[in-house]
Amino acid sequence: MPQQVWLMAVLDGAFNLLLCAALAQPIIRAKQKQQIGILLIMALLTLGNALFYLGALGYVAQGIAWGLYAGLYLIISLIFVMARRVVPFFIERGVGYEVVLQNRAWVDRSSLILLLLFLIAEVFLRWDAIAAGLAALLVVVHGVRLHGWHTPGIWRKPLLWVLFVGYAGAVFGFLLKALTPVLGLSPYLAVHAFALGGISMMTVGMMARVALGHTGRSIQEPSKGLPPIFFLLAAAFVARVLLPLAAPAHYLVWLAFAQAFWISAYALFFLIYLPILIKPRVDGMPG
Repeated sequence: MPQQVWLMAVLDGAFNLLLCAALAQPIIRAKQKQQIGILLIMALLTLGNALFYLGALGYVAQGIAWGLYAGLYLIISLIFVMARRVVPFFIERGVGYEVVLQNRAWVDRSSLILLLLFLIAEVFLRWDAIAAGLAALLVVVHGVRLHGWHTPGIWRKPLLWVLFVGYAGAVFGFLLKALTPVLGLSPYLAVHAFALGGISMMTVGMMARVALGHTGRSIQEPSKGLPPIFFLLAAAFVARVLLPLAAPAHYLVWLAFAQAFWISAYALFFLIYLPILIKPRVDGMPG
């Protein structure tokens, strides 16, 4: 078993290092200093992955937990960074009317600083009370950001509201983290809020939009199958996070529903987007 773990550690680590190198080359070549933050997050993810394997091999006692949970929060931080850069742009150009969204510099800075402090307190130091306080502050900061991004037109555009709702799902995860020590909630509810909201919905929403744009298709006329996909993902979030809060006695039932909704959403996404991604661009352009 240790030999297999060592082999996986080497292959996985090599992939991460090559990915960091591939990201660094265009950033350095274009002198895009504003992209250094993304590269730093990827480097930290590589370190977190190494911690996981050091734990699996018995060299670091808490390595597995440190690696997994540090990876989770680093991915959330990456999603927040990417969302800050593209979601306001998508909304302003996608709602169909002129709107200028509010983006505050203090929100941009404090959101990253607070998340870093939260990660250290939650994952490495296990300071539950301090982590809960930092989570509460993150809810406030990201709530201000979402308020500045809101405009009624997003609810008429599936490619917009899925990003807004997914982002809000991640923020709800921090709310659960803040309330967990106060109300004695299961810590795994917050984890699934991060995974199903912040990661799953945001990722699918971004893939759905980017795949259309990069294959020459109109983002104003997406497939009619997209809303059902997004509703299924939202239903999975409700079944896995909210319903266990309301009726914990039926936890296994909610879990089964969440699994069915999530699998159905990704199966439908696969069926709709496989033809789009394997065929040439509809506008005849290369790519």
